[in-house]
This record gives sequence, structure tokens and C-alpha cells, in this order.
Amino acid sequence: MKTSQLLKSVLFASCFLFWVASGLMITVGVYARMAKDPGSVNSPLTDPSIILLIVGIFMFVVTFFGCMGALRDMQILLKIFAGLMLVILSLQILAAVLGFVFSSKVLEKTASVMVRAISRYREDLDLQNFIDYVQKKFECCGVTSYTDWSQNVYFACNDFNPSLERCAVPYSCCLRPKTQVIINTMCGYETQNVRPWYAAERINVEGCLEKMVAWGKGNLLMVAGVALGLVFLEIFVIVLTFLLINQIDYIVAKMNSAPWHGERA
Repeated sequence: MKTSQLLKSVLFASCFLFWVASGLMITVGVYARMAKDPGSVNSPLTDPSIILLIVGIFMFVVTFFGCMGALRDMQILLKIFAGLMLVILSLQILAAVLGFVFSSKVLEKTASVMVRAISRYREDLDLQNFIDYVQKKFECCGVTSYTDWSQNVYFACNDFNPSLERCAVPYSCCLRPKTQVIINTMCGYETQNVRPWYAAERINVEGCLEKMVAWGKGNLLMVAGVALGLVFLEIFVIVLTFLLINQIDYIVAKMNSAPWHGERA
């Protein structure tokens, strides 16, 4: 007797796709880390390459158990894979519930992380590119306001700052006419040192946190759909894994109870 080839194929294909995706994440993360300044100090919360490496390695290990277990009918690997998937699913549901119940705390923590990211803007090229992308995508500047850029030593608006970027904001904060072809990287200079109404004529003055929350609320159905789709996919994979484990148990029990097995013993 053999396990269902269809069941094994679907489970293996599902795990293999995530396995390949995790491998790509690790590759990108390693490349990003190697391209960094060796002397830079990085935090996992504000370094995209470290986040990619951590998530990628964890996904790689978990999906490896699923792939090998499905391919070789190895119960121990399948059980480890199913257990890890159940833990991941439980943590995701717990995080969603806690995030909903303590939404104000989540926003405070997010704001704190974003401020730390702003303070390291010039120290990490990957982080700098990510912040620029977010500010251009959401047409925002800073965390709660464009003046948050004073948290960065290069943009700090005080008399003791010798930087040429004193009282400035990054170019990604600037208002960009649709007809503009050449980017003016100095468009945000001195914008923290002028009246807010005048700064609003040159840059986006609203913070990114509020814009991101508003985007999430405006696209709630899409966000919820993606989240539920991921959860159902994980449940589907877990069910397939337990079905394959039960099939293996059934086959082993049948083989052990067969008359010829007792005679050989």
C-alpha cells in the first residue's frame, strides 16, 4: 500500500513554493548585508536586511521539513512541520487579536520604531531607500509631522548642527509636479525653519503614520482578504499534513497486522 500521490504532490508543491520564496529572501538579505558598511550598527527592528534574513531562514527550515516529509513519507518531519505551522497560525491569530484590543499601544510602538528608523536614515542605505519609498508612496513626511526629521542628527534644526542639511527634510518629502523630470534633491532644505503654511507649499507636511493608518482603513477589505487568504492557505496545508500522517499511520498499522508480517517476526 502507498500513500495518495495527489495528496503528497499538493502538499509538496505548497511547501516548495514557500521554500523557494524563503530562499530568495535569504539571498536578498545576504546581498543587502554584504553591501552594507561593516562598521554600521544595526537593529533588527529598523534594518530590512536583518528582517529578511530572520524571516527567510525560519521559513526555509519550516518548509524544508514539509517538503522532505511529504516527499519521503517521513512521519517525524511531517509532525514537526505540522506542529510548527500550528504554532505560527496560533501566534498570528493571537497577534491579530492583541493588535485589535491594544491598537493604541501598537500605534505607539510603531511610532517609536519609525522615529528610530528616521534617526538612522543616513547610516543605512537600505533603510534610507525604504523610508524614501514610503514617503513618496503615501505622500507624507516624518512619523506624525515633517518636524520629526529633527530627530536625525543631519536634519536637526538647532544652532549646534553644522550639517548642510540642517533644518531640511529628505527630497522624498517634497511635492513633485507631474511634469518634473529631474529630481531636485535639495528641495527640502530649510523647510523646518519656515512657517508651516509656507513649508506646505514645498513639501508634504502630514506624518506617514496617520497616512498609513488611513490607507489601511480605506483598503480594509483588501487587507482583510489577503490576511484571511494566508490563514486559509496555512490551514489547508496543516490539514493536508495531518491527512498524510493519518495515511502513513494506517498503512503502518495494516502492515503490522498482516499475517505474513507475524510469520516473519
